[in-house]
Amino acid sequence: MRVQKLKRLAFGLATLLIAACASGPQTKNSKNAWTTEALAAALANSSRPQADRDRDADRKPVQLMTFFGVQRGMTAADLLASGGFMIEVLSVTVGPGGKVYAQNLVPLPDVFSKALGERLANSRLPNVVRVDGALSSVPPNSLDFAITVMNLHDIYNSAGSQPLQAALKSVYDLIKAGGVFGVVDHVGIAGADNAKLHRMLKQQAIDVVTAAGFVLAAESDVLANPNDDHTKYVFDPSIRGKTDQFVLKFRKPK
Repeated sequence: MRVQKLKRLAFGLATLLIAACASGPQTKNSKNAWTTEALAAALANSSRPQADRDRDADRKPVQLMTFFGVQRGMTAADLLASGGFMIEVLSVTVGPGGKVYAQNLVPLPDVFSKALGERLANSRLPNVVRVDGALSSVPPNSLDFAITVMNLHDIYNSAGSQPLQAALKSVYDLIKAGGVFGVVDHVGIAGADNAKLHRMLKQQAIDVVTAAGFVLAAESDVLANPNDDHTKYVFDPSIRGKTDQFVLKFRKPK
């Protein structure tokens, strides 16, 4: 299934290319900002699947959303969302007045398609819009926030930096001036076979995202794990779900 994912990512890059147009700057309202305590309570609600809540200790969604500055009422996108853990987090964080685009390339592996279908069944997340394939339904300069989690390494390692840069430029075109693009991925080290390990160098991520026009605004060590020696395959049972991860906050200049 991992090989199939690599092929889908490599050959599906073209579906992300979208034209841009001008728009006004992003606006924020402090009344819509979350306190850490309030967001933690919202995400701990029983309306979120228990399986998701069981993963919060490792994935730290409250800290991530706070770091990225996601607020109520925002329009957000989870790029290459797979089964939808982050979709659910974003749905709660932007609230009923916000919107979340859950984007995946097609065909989506059955395990992810089933999980996503169950997550969105019966409109249980009414502020989420499922997007299979191109993001053509997303207006240019309309997103306050976009994120991709554990995906950049696959595209970078399978397709190379230039196709990835082109795909990221299309993401840049969708985000409002002043808006944020978040990247979370497995840390790799120089000299290792990071493609085989499903990792990448943090600097590689910074270089390719900034080449698309974004500016690095901040970094967080919230998902750092010093016990990960970076030599293991990220799906090795001894490290799966607990890899050392970099968290990067990029901004589209105003």
